[in-house]
Amino acid sequence: MRKAVWACGLLAMIVVLLLAACQTQEENQAPPGPEGPQGLPGPEGAPGEPGPSGAPGQDGASFIPPSYIGTGACAECHEELAVVFMQSGHPWKLNKVVDGQPPEYPYTDLPGPPDGYTWDDISYVIGGYNWKARFIDQEGFIITGDENATTQYNFYNPDVELGDEWVAYHAGEEKPYDCGSCHTTGYSPEGNQDGLPGLIGTWAEAGVQCEECHGPGSNHAQHPMSFEMKVDRDSAACGDCHFRGVVEEVDAEGGLIKHHEQYEELFQGKHAAIDCVQCHDPHTGVIHLRNTNAPQTTRTQCENCHFKQEQNFNLEFHTSECIECHMPRVTKSAVGDPEKFTGDIRTHLMAIDPNMIEQFNEDGSLSLSQLGLNFACRHCHVEGGQASPKSDQELIDAANGIHEPTSPATESSQAFVDSVTVEERDGDYYAIIEGNLPDSCSTIESVDQLVDEITFGLTINVVKPTDLVCAQILTPFTEEVLLETEGLEAGEYTVDVNEGQATTTFTIS
Repeated sequence: MRKAVWACGLLAMIVVLLLAACQTQEENQAPPGPEGPQGLPGPEGAPGEPGPSGAPGQDGASFIPPSYIGTGACAECHEELAVVFMQSGHPWKLNKVVDGQPPEYPYTDLPGPPDGYTWDDISYVIGGYNWKARFIDQEGFIITGDENATTQYNFYNPDVELGDEWVAYHAGEEKPYDCGSCHTTGYSPEGNQDGLPGLIGTWAEAGVQCEECHGPGSNHAQHPMSFEMKVDRDSAACGDCHFRGVVEEVDAEGGLIKHHEQYEELFQGKHAAIDCVQCHDPHTGVIHLRNTNAPQTTRTQCENCHFKQEQNFNLEFHTSECIECHMPRVTKSAVGDPEKFTGDIRTHLMAIDPNMIEQFNEDGSLSLSQLGLNFACRHCHVEGGQASPKSDQELIDAANGIHEPTSPATESSQAFVDSVTVEERDGDYYAIIEGNLPDSCSTIESVDQLVDEITFGLTINVVKPTDLVCAQILTPFTEEVLLETEGLEAGEYTVDVNEGQATTTFTIS
């Protein structure tokens, strides 16, 4: 028992001593050193469980893209405009044959399909409005026939007295119809319209209809106030189809410009800065205006801008129509006669180079940027034309200065001379003449000078316009005349103005 007590006491003393030692060690411990560098990261832990889903957001705004609804739908509200538009050429670029019945055009009648075909064999007619017509078969290919076939019909053109005939079109070749991008509305290059292999692409409506320029109309039809049918009025919008190749060049072939080149033609000169719609109403075609005897076929006239040129036209017995010279028929759509310098479409090249005769480059593949006199003048001034033939030089002489202002007609007048004096300046002698002109319009045209021994005879020539009413009031004038004294001997000389109206003497030293 005693041993146990002794052991417990010893153990307690050891514990007390250890605690005292620890306390002393803590009191004597030095301050901590600087923090060591960051250790390497530990391995990535396993991913945790996903959190709960958030609350659903609000529904987004729904959008249904506008769709094509057709010219008939547009006409329900825009009836008057649609009626006029359907008389123009754009809607008739491509026309579907329905139930074997030919399309009915405003101003032309098709004579029938090509030889060997009936209307049941035709799926579409290309064109047919005024110039020419081509035909598409039931497989969607343009009818070209064999190597001797004539499958394009050219209408008679009274302006050039040509046409009313069948001609070859790529005879013997297979020609798919790939013109839908400019002949249809809502064109897509994907697929085949009507499932016909020859029709490249698909479209919403045949022909160039309202929505080709104004865009799909479904939204506008449902809510007109919210969806305005805006249209691009820039000439480049028309140029999407009225050009061929690149706009910097005007393509030509066979002595005439190829058709649908209008945008390239405008691009050659300053008219590129204006929009097509400044002259043309896109809903009213030129052919329709001609057939309805409209007073003019454009919204504006040339002289609205070019009034100075219209006022100054220096050739008699010529047409007063600007376009006869400045927009001759250089372009061919269906018919033309390059020997008589005429096609069947007026060009939109308008600037004339009065010193240039030819129209095309050496190989005839491109038109020059200005009109040469062959087409500006010789569509009339040619053998068998409406006017007498002219040589190149005669045309150049007539064209140069044709719009330059001419001097007004004048008649002689007179000056009333009051005095004359002579001043010497740096060895030269000047006669200073003062007097009055007889009215407010007369002017001094020139002063003649004649030296006769020791007398300078001066004659003042005065003119006034014949077409003006002038105020009859004396108008003062002062005129200086350099006397021609070079080579004369020293001595006294006399100046006589208008044969004695005023005289004076002076001395040459």
